[in-house]
Amino acid sequence: TYLEKRAYERVYPDGFVAMTGAAGIKGLLKGLDLDELHRSLNDELQSNVAAGNRRRLIRRLEVVDQLRGSGNNPQDMVLDAVPVLPPSLRPMIQLEGGRFATTDVNDLYRRIINRNNRLKKLIDMGAPEVILRNERRMLQEAVDALIHNEKKETPIRGRDNRPLKSLSERLHGKHGRLRRNLLGRRVDYSGRAVIVVDPKLKLGQCGLPKKMALELFKPFILHNLESTTFSDFDEIKNKALRGKMPEVWDILEKLMKTHPVLLNRAPTLHRLSIQAFEPLLVDGQAIHIHPLVCQPYNADFDGDQMAVHLPLSPEAIAEARELMAAPRNILSPANGEPLSLP
Repeated sequence: TYLEKRAYERVYPDGFVAMTGAAGIKGLLKGLDLDELHRSLNDELQSNVAAGNRRRLIRRLEVVDQLRGSGNNPQDMVLDAVPVLPPSLRPMIQLEGGRFATTDVNDLYRRIINRNNRLKKLIDMGAPEVILRNERRMLQEAVDALIHNEKKETPIRGRDNRPLKSLSERLHGKHGRLRRNLLGRRVDYSGRAVIVVDPKLKLGQCGLPKKMALELFKPFILHNLESTTFSDFDEIKNKALRGKMPEVWDILEKLMKTHPVLLNRAPTLHRLSIQAFEPLLVDGQAIHIHPLVCQPYNADFDGDQMAVHLPLSPEAIAEARELMAAPRNILSPANGEPLSLP
């Protein structure tokens, strides 16, 4: 504080160094000798200390050991440069009238740049320390908002009075970078739909909605059309892929006889949670399954959904037919008891 500074000026009239904020913390960490601190903490632990102090010393020693083992310098824990996302991850689009639509992160970066430039200008002008201290605090608040705007007591808000989305919010949650893009992705030759019962099917058959089948087998349909007289007419091929030509259903039925599909119901708890079926075309938007395959899937018909996957290679198709087909999995692999019971 100011009073402490005046007191030190009287004790050290020849001058002393005083730092505050992140600069002060970085200065303390810079002068830290981890090996010496490790020895002193060990020596202190060997002496008779109270239980509460002993736990505190052990926690400090664990942190010191981790820093020594990693080879990191403690002063590197203090940020002196802010990483900037690539432009493709924070796009900006020009609208009519010269206005721009931009992501929230750009606004947060802009605040940091403006406040940093203003602080630099004040330092060059030789502004009083009280003004510089206030500017440094505002710069720190701008950096805090970039990292985690939602945790601030008064978050920075946009024009619509909505808190701006910071970097941490882009990472966490169901729609964050980790769960949406890294832990799971949309893949080709797959689909998902609600299941309904269809007792008319055979045990090894399933009903695929026509719209889903067109999308699943789209490359195969195009390949078949290429060998016909329609190969030079893109408009006719697009019409066929929309199901507007009767010939496309004949092609689909031929393809389905040679390509089984895999049905998976989450949670996938054992190997019978994924089984192979011969697909048949059905109307509507739901996948049809035989009632006797419900038990291994632990499925019912109150809104359950199943994922569809299309094996492509000859080896995958053979494996699906020989090992994963529903008629070949009527006994439990755990105890040998029958699963396909009415």
